[in-house]
This record gives sequence, structure tokens and C-alpha cells, in this order.
Amino acid sequence: MRKKINTRMIRVNDEITKEIADIIRTEVKDPRIKSMTSVLRVETTSDLKYCKVYISVLGNDEEKESVMSGIKNAGGFIRHLLAERINLRNTPELIFKLDDSVEYAIKMEKLIKEISHESSGNNG
Repeated sequence: MRKKINTRMIRVNDEITKEIADIIRTEVKDPRIKSMTSVLRVETTSDLKYCKVYISVLGNDEEKESVMSGIKNAGGFIRHLLAERINLRNTPELIFKLDDSVEYAIKMEKLIKEISHESSGNNG
């Protein structure tokens, strides 16, 4: 049975999400990390030891791989800046995960529009 996430953890996750997104956008200078990279959400363990960071990258598989290796490479730097910006007893270890849900949603939306366009074209 999953424990209910308390409001403190929700606030911590929101703050970490905001700060990591800002750090990636403004501080990380790795050329592999493109502007179409965003932090969707984070999930921090209740003991603040680990934090899964879900990253969305719009692009082909090669670009996604490149961006993720750039972000993982900058992981220590990102964690260091996060420790300076957020007042937590422990700064969690960051685990970066690629999240394709946004790209999947865009693809589905296009398909739905194509289907509805085709069906309205057949009726008229």
C-alpha cells in the first residue's frame, strides 16, 4: 500500500522541480542540452535521500540520448546548486529519467485531429 504524500513533500517536490528547471535553463552550459528540454516533475523519497527527476525532451531519439547524457553529466553541478538554493537538511541524490509522455500526448493529439479531419471531409 502506498503512503499518502504529505503536503510538505508536495511543497519540497514543487520547489525542487522549479529550481532544477531554472538551473538547467540558466546555469548548465552543456551544448547537448537543447531549449526544448523541460523538467516535468520530481519524486523525492520521504527521507530526502533520492529524487527522481523526469525530463521531457522534444526531438528524435539521438537528440534525447544526447540531452540526457548532458544532464546526467551535469548532475553533480545541478545538485550542488540545488543545495545552495533550497534549505534542506540533506540534498537528495538526483536520478534523471527521460519522460516521453508530453511527446506521446502531442502525437495522439495529431492523430485525433487527422482522424476527425478525415471523417468531417467524408461527410461534407
